[in-house]
Order: sequence, then structure tokens, then C-alpha cells
Amino acid sequence: MKIVVDEERCEANGICMRAAPEAFRVDDDDRLHLLVTDVPSELRAKVERAVRDCPRGALSLTER
Repeated sequence: MKIVVDEERCEANGICMRAAPEAFRVDDDDRLHLLVTDVPSELRAKVERAVRDCPRGALSLTER
């Protein structure tokens, strides 16, 4: 699975980072950075939660 971010919708509120800090980081300029793009199996549940909890619907997962 691959993480996709809709930059237009993302407001970098940090909810994804709290759900999966191994995969997402919000910097001091309020920009979201992906720490992984291809989701390893051990992070899948956390990343799926981050996608589900995103209030703006800016995150999605696709098959590679």
C-alpha cells in the first residue's frame, strides 16, 4: 500500500502524526511530510487509522 496526500485538502493539523508518528511528520511551518510512502505491514493498522481519522479527507491509500 502507498500513502497519497491531497495537498490541497491537507491542513497539517497533526492528527495523522499522532496516529502514526512513524509515517507522518508535521514540521514547524505546518507542512506534512511522509516518512514512508510504501506502508510496511507492521504500520498498516496505524496508517489506516490516520487515513480514517483525517478530518479533511486528505489522506488515502492505494495499491502500489
